[in-house]
Amino acid sequence: MQNEGAVTAITAKRLTLALCAAGVIGGAVGAITVNHNNATAQGAAAAAAAAPAPVTAPPIAAGAPAATVTLPDFTRIAKQNGKAVVNIRVMGSTRTSGGGVPQVDPGHPLYDFFRQFQDPRGSRGGAPVFGAGSGFIVSPDGVILTNAHVVRGASEVMVKLADRREFRARVLGSDTVTDVAVLKIDAKNLPVAPIGSSRSLQVGEWVLAIGSPFGLESTVTAGVVSATGRNLPNDGNVPFIQTDVAINPGNSGGPLFNTRGEVVGINSQIYSQTGGYMGMSFAIPMDVAVRIKDQIVATGKVEHVKLGVSIQEVNQGFADSFNLDSPEGALIFNVERGSAAERAGLKAGDVVRKVNGQPIIGSGDLPGMLAMAKPGDKVALDVWRDGKIVRLNATLTNASDKPARGEREEIAAVDKGAKLGLALRPLEPIERRQSGLPSGLVVEDAVGAAIAAGVQPGDVLLSVNGKPVSSVEQVRDMVAKATKSVALLIQRGSDRIFIPVRIG
Repeated sequence: MQNEGAVTAITAKRLTLALCAAGVIGGAVGAITVNHNNATAQGAAAAAAAAPAPVTAPPIAAGAPAATVTLPDFTRIAKQNGKAVVNIRVMGSTRTSGGGVPQVDPGHPLYDFFRQFQDPRGSRGGAPVFGAGSGFIVSPDGVILTNAHVVRGASEVMVKLADRREFRARVLGSDTVTDVAVLKIDAKNLPVAPIGSSRSLQVGEWVLAIGSPFGLESTVTAGVVSATGRNLPNDGNVPFIQTDVAINPGNSGGPLFNTRGEVVGINSQIYSQTGGYMGMSFAIPMDVAVRIKDQIVATGKVEHVKLGVSIQEVNQGFADSFNLDSPEGALIFNVERGSAAERAGLKAGDVVRKVNGQPIIGSGDLPGMLAMAKPGDKVALDVWRDGKIVRLNATLTNASDKPARGEREEIAAVDKGAKLGLALRPLEPIERRQSGLPSGLVVEDAVGAAIAAGVQPGDVLLSVNGKPVSSVEQVRDMVAKATKSVALLIQRGSDRIFIPVRIG
């Protein structure tokens, strides 16, 4: 369960990605103490921004007629579609030294509020942990969408409807990769939030959020779309919608509406230095969320695709090196053995410029585009290689399938049958350029004697017993001649170390 008490401890010295829903009460209510006055001011500002008032835009060009722009009236959406937005309360348990609840002085204005969640047993562990979030109804029989982090680790989930009725909910399934969860309550004829497509969203378009920030139910905030297809650190599988809608702890899992009253996203994350709203909010596109929901409802689980490449950003230096006309695309620096990428013919040093005709601008666009695919789907990749575009076709595999490494290169001492326990491959040309190493062998896997000695996957083997190696055959021959142990020179990051490995 996401502990949002940690959110309030985020340092103000650097921009930190924080989940905005309450995972436990220590975070849910602890976040209230961030800056109550600022939260109130921001809410007032958002309300003022949402108020319908005609404004006249400045002339676009000399001689062009002035256009009249009317701000949207969100009252209809709030009144009608707000009925489908629900408040979610969860309860779990954890062993904690402080009960998971902030300790405040008796004179503090929130002392009585926090005290109701204190564990009367003190700090003996096993205390109940409470959390809260938002969600919205997507079918009249009680199917509800929310964030996976809202219900993570919950032993009990309660859903409160807009008409104040409460139901115990079942978690049909959740997907941590996309942060989408599906709940079910036993009810009928419920109001439903209309589902729209996030593909048509445009930067500058007005959007509206409804949720329960800080436990304040049916709170409405509005803003505009700042970007679409935004990729965040550690969330490369989701092309997020970025907005400036005020989102705070408790908003997680709530709907993001367009001006037609259609849900186009699920509010999920914020960038914050304080744990509260700072003008950058992120929502999961409904096109992604609906795909996840349909899989969970049908099978109870989710399948994701895998291409099998490691990528990095194309900067101006790489663009100059590869003779690209612009620093755009996804630079492949590793291709997984036996993967869909290897079977398609992709190589380290390739720059993926398009997927199914859609341009790749930043490297994060590649996993974002693949997020909508299913295992078995075929994708056409336009790749920049040797100064020209090459078209390659790949059949995507299931991300949960174990990668096929191809033929494992186990290095064995033939005289005694003792194994070194390494799976090795030569450095790719781009890896040699980036590392500055003239030769070496990448450790793809380490088992047995090698891992016991401290060799790790990702290490680069430079020499055996002081003799440089550049092929698996060289290593095999040297190990075969050894009697008890071999000395491996390993490059690990910027460090070089010798590791003795016993083979007798």
